Amino acid sequence: MEVVEEDVVIVGAGISGLTTSLGLHRLGIRSLVLESWDSLRTTGFALTTWTNAWKALEAIGVADALRITNQRLDGSIAYSTISGLPVFGMSLKAKGKRGDHEVRCVQRKLLLEALANELPSGTIRFSSKVVSIEESGYFKLLHLADGTILKAKVLVGCDGVNSVVAKWLGFKQLAFTGKSAIRGQANFKRNHGFDPISMRFFGHGVRSGVIPCDDKTVYWYFTWDPSSQEKGMEENPAHLRQFVLSKLGKMPDEVKAAIENTELDAFISSPLRYRPPWEVLWGNISKGNVCVAGDAFHPMTPDLGQGGCAALEDGVVLARCIGEALLKNSDEGEQGLEEYSKKIQMGLNKYANERRWRSFDLMSTAYVVGLMQGSEGKLIALLNKFLGPFMPMLLLKKADFDCGKLSNT
Repeated sequence: MEVVEEDVVIVGAGISGLTTSLGLHRLGIRSLVLESWDSLRTTGFALTTWTNAWKALEAIGVADALRITNQRLDGSIAYSTISGLPVFGMSLKAKGKRGDHEVRCVQRKLLLEALANELPSGTIRFSSKVVSIEESGYFKLLHLADGTILKAKVLVGCDGVNSVVAKWLGFKQLAFTGKSAIRGQANFKRNHGFDPISMRFFGHGVRSGVIPCDDKTVYWYFTWDPSSQEKGMEENPAHLRQFVLSKLGKMPDEVKAAIENTELDAFISSPLRYRPPWEVLWGNISKGNVCVAGDAFHPMTPDLGQGGCAALEDGVVLARCIGEALLKNSDEGEQGLEEYSKKIQMGLNKYANERRWRSFDLMSTAYVVGLMQGSEGKLIALLNKFLGPFMPMLLLKKADFDCGKLSNT
């Protein structure tokens, strides 16, 4: 079978993969994105995009298009589902070190389409699952499920929590947090009436939240510690809806109504998995001409709402580092390829060094926040009582970050 040679191959057409590809395209560098699904993978419905995410979206030139379709949030309020009363709140328009904060809930489908639509035709190859990777001199050979073999000068793994590339780099299987999440999206025919505020609810070891995306769309989530009997609900959306409604406690009627009116095909349940933060400190984020980004690199619990934001940051930084390496090298032949390989390795090492501590910080903070807010017990309740008011400041502090432009020039 013919082996097809490519300069940059990105495995996975998710947030980090498409951001990296678009960043490279803006720099004049072609890439090929392999996606195992037959279309863009839009599971998860929506994500909170914090200030740092909008900095990244501005760097690749799609921020304004997404601002039109996703309303800006004014604030965030946390409630106790035991008392039904607000516990603490914050403005999401406060000033940070890098200017005003900007927070929106963006539908994943719209985000991925905004990224993909800016790419040249043929950049994304669907139904292309990588089954194995092997060395071939300065190249990596990618064996696809359909028998195709690709020869890549640069290989970027953006293939999610079950990453083939992360496994090749030596990362272990992900750990289970003990918690699961049910997510959904309520679509209204008319204005839903929710204020542009992120609402979060805590109590009895259950965490949930409701966030409007636009005038007619509301995203919600629910996390808990499933028993062995409850794990079997994942394949039955009707049972999922009934279960969530039975666990909401003292919650506003309009919130319950949004969940109750969510179509059954707009429910999804999945276990929450993560990579222990210390693994990214000594693990191989990059090795030679291979690296990982997004969930393949730093899968984290959703307690900071920073997983997708960090993936956007990864894409910008990675595109910049690859660009710095490739745009300085135009030699041909074996000697040119050797020099090319050295510069790529230096570029990917620079990316890894720049992203390692930022990722460790977000992963470890998310884990601790989730442990506190999703657990029961008198000690945990006491900690939440005293530390809860500081949580808004922590969320804004982690979002007050700028990954930089695509080029340092």
